[in-house]
Amino acid sequence: MAYTISQVSKLTGISPSTIRYYDKEGLLPRVERKNGIRLFTDTDIRWFHLLTCLKNTGMPIKRIREYAKLTLQGDTSLKERQALIREQRQFVQDQIDQLLFYMQELDFKEWYYNKALSLGSESKINLDDYEKETGKKTPDGFST
Repeated sequence: MAYTISQVSKLTGISPSTIRYYDKEGLLPRVERKNGIRLFTDTDIRWFHLLTCLKNTGMPIKRIREYAKLTLQGDTSLKERQALIREQRQFVQDQIDQLLFYMQELDFKEWYYNKALSLGSESKINLDDYEKETGKKTPDGFST
């Protein structure tokens, strides 16, 4: 089935202007044209979902363009494409790990303030209670 830009926009949530931008930037390597009108396929729809994933996980347009060009090479670029995806996955994992680290600090702070409010003062808090009550260790370098 062939889709127009407006149909693709509705299916993917990507604005028509962004679709045109992606095309201009070389991120849509297989887009067909008929009488100057871009026509997209179901494969292109899946491609847009991947583009959105790569963009939303912080991959720069330059790297996405590199990935798009590699797809045109077919099986000869499988290792290179896999490497790009692995790098992006590691980038995302590093972000997740950092956010989880920050979440531990926020969890501790939430516990701390709940405890201070229930006891009526910060001075009454025993930090050892955090691990006893939550099963989690007090974050290193905490500050009130």
